[in-house]
Amino acid sequence: MSSNTHQNSAGFFGHPKGLSTLFFTEMWERMSYYGMRALLVLFMTASLQEEGLAFTVAAATAVYGLYTGAVYFLGLPGGWIADRLLGGQRTIWYGGIVIMCGHIVLAIPNDSTFFIGLILVASGTGLLKPNISALVGQLYRHDDVRRDSGYAIYYMGINIGSLIGYAVCGYFGESIGWHWGFGAAAVGMAVGLIQYRMTIGNLGDASLKPVSPLSPAGMRNAWRTIGAIVAAVAVITGLSLSGVITVNPVAVAEYVAIAFTIIFFLYFGFVYFGGKLDDAEKKKMWALFLVCLASACFWSGFEQAGSSLNLFGRDYTDRLIGTFELPASWFQSANAFFIILLSPFFAALWINLGKRMITPSYSMKCAVGLIIMASGFIVMFFAAQYAAGGLKVAPYWLVATYFLHTVGELCLSPVALSAVSKLAPRRFAGQMMGVFVLTYSIGNIIAGLLAGNFDPSNVEELPTLYLQIALFSIGIGIIIALISLKAKRWEGLEPPRETDVKADAEAKTA
Repeated sequence: MSSNTHQNSAGFFGHPKGLSTLFFTEMWERMSYYGMRALLVLFMTASLQEEGLAFTVAAATAVYGLYTGAVYFLGLPGGWIADRLLGGQRTIWYGGIVIMCGHIVLAIPNDSTFFIGLILVASGTGLLKPNISALVGQLYRHDDVRRDSGYAIYYMGINIGSLIGYAVCGYFGESIGWHWGFGAAAVGMAVGLIQYRMTIGNLGDASLKPVSPLSPAGMRNAWRTIGAIVAAVAVITGLSLSGVITVNPVAVAEYVAIAFTIIFFLYFGFVYFGGKLDDAEKKKMWALFLVCLASACFWSGFEQAGSSLNLFGRDYTDRLIGTFELPASWFQSANAFFIILLSPFFAALWINLGKRMITPSYSMKCAVGLIIMASGFIVMFFAAQYAAGGLKVAPYWLVATYFLHTVGELCLSPVALSAVSKLAPRRFAGQMMGVFVLTYSIGNIIAGLLAGNFDPSNVEELPTLYLQIALFSIGIGIIIALISLKAKRWEGLEPPRETDVKADAEAKTA
């Protein structure tokens, strides 16, 4: 990396000017993503008279799970395309264009193009999201102490963007028309693309070219393969829209969840058994497995926000403030608000615990995050009981749930990412990060399947649904917490016991 990447290092709050380019690009991209996502299940389940698609809850939440799961999964080929074919800067640009086109398609009041829009948005996000996050780190030298601070500023942009998306797209979608909300998301992405193009010079040569480019012949073969995949998806989509083949979204979601889980275990097993790991690396892999398990379970509960909790806000929550009715999608903005509010506290918490020589294992922190998130569904259990009695519940039930979910997220999400970077064998670090991302996809798809049990016509079943999610997640969290007492040694955070040292010494002597 040449030095011009680091020029103007005091250009954005004491950071490289390129950070401002990525900050605002990501802010507007997240505005479009979260704004559209907040409307997705509401639009699919709205009646034809309400200009919705009139999907069943099971079908709508399955589609939602497949869409959000695909967004994370497609980040794997998106990162590969940047590393081997286009470079990060161009991949971000093309990804943003594809996202904008997807939102434009969704904004067209034609139900037959709905799935085309979803495919485009998911594909574009897979190109943009992993590469813009990686590009932030490439603005700094390896030993630059400002790196962590730069990421903190960058993540603030994510949450500001989500707040704008929920507010703007939620209002337009629910108060004016669904397609107006999707159109607002397209405008947001367009603004992000314009500012990205106008300020791209701030990025210098960071990820300007592929890190490990293929040979000319390899590139030709790669583009042919990508073209064939795109053509196959287009054909399948066309056949589905024309009614030649029938796609059951619930069945597809179940099969995809199984497929992603199998891929996770196969790749994890390949690294563990075939990666020629030493004993210390194998122990860290076991600790990492606990983190991955906690992550998948966490996101399967947390991602109820856009599905069952979104529907609960619409159907069973009193949203009137005077004569103004709050859009149901606005409740989801509580998560972004609480993240902005609580992030400095949690950053200080881990530092202060470290100063007191209190260093919980990664898996223990993740287990605590999972249990705290699950406690939010205990709140919803009581709220759902009131709803089952025919009452509209106060908004603070959902706000309290989102508060607990956010606390759980701050305990688990950044810790899990740090765990992957530290526990994965160094020579498999990138691949294991990709494997870890599969837990997001698995969790999101399972979340959609779980939310499919939400039946608005049988509100008396709601308390049981939320209680089952709470008890299952708490149970997994407790199991992980108990195992993590041993995992602290696996992670290398605790010195080996004297008996272990003696046993190792005797084995070497023998």
